[in-house]
Amino acid sequence: MQARYFSEKIVEWYDLNKRNLPWRHTKDPYKIWLSEIILQQTRINQGLPYYKKLVSEFPTVNELASAPEKKVLRLWQGLGYYSRARNMHACAKEVVNHFNARFPKTSEELKRLPGIGEYTAAAIASISFNEQVAVVDGNVFRVLSRIFGVDTPINSPEGKEQFTTLANKLIGKGSPAIHNQAVMEFGALHCKPKNPLCTTCVFQTYCMANKHGLQSLLPIKIPKTKSRNRYLYYFVLLRNGSIMMNHRNGKDIWQGLYDFYLIEKNRFSVPEKLINDDPFLKKLMPTASSMSTSKRYTHILSHQKIQSKFTVLQLSKKPESVSGSLRFYSIKKVKELPKPALISRFLHDFRLL
Repeated sequence: MQARYFSEKIVEWYDLNKRNLPWRHTKDPYKIWLSEIILQQTRINQGLPYYKKLVSEFPTVNELASAPEKKVLRLWQGLGYYSRARNMHACAKEVVNHFNARFPKTSEELKRLPGIGEYTAAAIASISFNEQVAVVDGNVFRVLSRIFGVDTPINSPEGKEQFTTLANKLIGKGSPAIHNQAVMEFGALHCKPKNPLCTTCVFQTYCMANKHGLQSLLPIKIPKTKSRNRYLYYFVLLRNGSIMMNHRNGKDIWQGLYDFYLIEKNRFSVPEKLINDDPFLKKLMPTASSMSTSKRYTHILSHQKIQSKFTVLQLSKKPESVSGSLRFYSIKKVKELPKPALISRFLHDFRLL
């Protein structure tokens, strides 16, 4: 199949079937960048409200760059992968401080900014600045793998190079912006991971997967490593209508967010034993007027499976000394703090917020 034919047919399909999404009505690199960062590892129906919220709160890159990180993380809350939000904030500052609030126009320059990789750089450069560079994401891998019968693993160095080369050969010379969006949309809506719409496909007679019944096998991906189990035991300390929160500053999950006093173990344990073995909690127990323990919560992250329990202690007296990252906050303030989804779930279940 000739590159020109592929591009023309997929753009024709796109013109008839594309979804009406706000970032498709602009070439503003700030808004294109924002949408791409949000939609990394996030479905459109989940990411769309966040896009609208962030654009409303920060209409320009200047306003995002000058916002406190805490506010950015709070607006991001619920999307997960919080490093995206931190990189987004850092990138905005870089654009403002070093590029006079104007995004670079080439994919090579864009890749030097925090949080912008090959895919995002190509998307911004092609859509906003008409650079002839192909976007290669999961949808593009799937479409090209099936139509052209490419069985090189998509998550191998060889596969990434092969698919990137092929995608750049196929990109239409007229409008790389429309071509790239067309291929991605075709993968999302038509050449889906499961139950692709092969009987109405514009490439039905050319598609190698359709000819040989390989739709469920392509694309090929090397299996990921097994996820790690973590056992987090939280102690929720309450006093006079306030809650003790911990600001997570270490290089671990949920950096910059707020949770509670935490003891992590490498296996299941019981709160009573943990309290007895922990000097800080053991000293607090005489001032605890009540104690209750939650059900077990399971929270799945990439490569990590979190098993958590929450023990709520109502204190009659303020602890004599606590570490710098722990302090009491009013209920109103706790609502405003950026928190992991796991912590928000617990607070809602226990009607603490």
